[in-house]
Amino acid sequence: MSDTTTTTPLSGLRVVDVSTVIAGPNCARYLADFGADVIKVERPGGDGLRRMAWADPRDGEGLWWKLANRNKRTIVLDLKDDEDRDLLLRLLADADVLVENFRPGTLERLGLAPDVLIERAPRLVVTRVSGFGQTGPYAGRPGFASVAEAMSGFAALNGLPGGQPLPPPIALTDEVTGLAAAFATMVAVHSGRGQVVDVNLLETVFHIMGPLASLYAVSGQQQPRLGAGLPYSVPRGTYRCADGRWIAVSTSSESVAERILAVLGAGDDERFATFAGRSEHREDLERLMVEWCAARPSDEAVGLLTAADAAVGFVMDMADIAADPHFAARDAIVDVGDTPMQNVIARLSATPGVLRWAGRPLDADGDDIRANAWRRPDD
Repeated sequence: MSDTTTTTPLSGLRVVDVSTVIAGPNCARYLADFGADVIKVERPGGDGLRRMAWADPRDGEGLWWKLANRNKRTIVLDLKDDEDRDLLLRLLADADVLVENFRPGTLERLGLAPDVLIERAPRLVVTRVSGFGQTGPYAGRPGFASVAEAMSGFAALNGLPGGQPLPPPIALTDEVTGLAAAFATMVAVHSGRGQVVDVNLLETVFHIMGPLASLYAVSGQQQPRLGAGLPYSVPRGTYRCADGRWIAVSTSSESVAERILAVLGAGDDERFATFAGRSEHREDLERLMVEWCAARPSDEAVGLLTAADAAVGFVMDMADIAADPHFAARDAIVDVGDTPMQNVIARLSATPGVLRWAGRPLDADGDDIRANAWRRPDD
């Protein structure tokens, strides 16, 4: 865990996080990792993330909870209760940021409309994380990552040609939306003006589709479903070696493609001399890559391609990552309290993030927050 005496870049930033599950809490978590004082407000009974998916066998607490709500203080408030709502308003009067992900209109029904909050605290940034945004025909729908992945064009590209369109098997959109929301929140804070940040799952994952919307608008073309393949980068994907282990290869730059072709013994084949040529002769080139990998063990294949300065790596699972020297050298996994988890997402040389604690027990800081509001335990 990082040195808690280090000056953190967001020290002094006060954040109230009333969001639930993953995307909203991740937004606040990224701010907390870099020093913001985040008060996590939970409803009576606690955030459902405490009980979702895998529990830590040592204490029964959810591992998702411990990660997404690390570095936060926690209090239980019933926002339908006048006394608890008044406490929230007192916290917000001295806060810089509110993060919420209720369905659009809920904050208003609770008497906590952004314009009311910003009138009370003119520099308050209200970050609203939702499924589809605060406006538009779909705004009132329940928003979940798998739906956003389906409706954004993302799932349509995933899967085998002619097969089932597939969303990713991780909470990809929730993770990316948390990052986008944290970025947008800090842009708003930097502006010095109280305002609403409207960020949503659908448009965030739509943004990572790159120029595909432009491609369709100007030409009517759509990217086909190619498994792990890209229409403009061949070979590209995962390949099974003679020992049964899989490796990943990419040729998304001309120089790397040339080096891989040389290793495959096809450097002089005019069919593969350009991106367009390699795409046109996709099946022949992919077959060559498959056969080359199948003929040798994975260590040899990766060694030959690495020696040629090509883009290659083993397909690794969590057991591989736990034993990998590069992950270890980078401290990519650290103990936060007694729970191993990912380190801060970006490394700052002068003012790095600090991991103080994993997600805390229900209402762990309730009494202290009621008594002292913004005084943190480490102050």
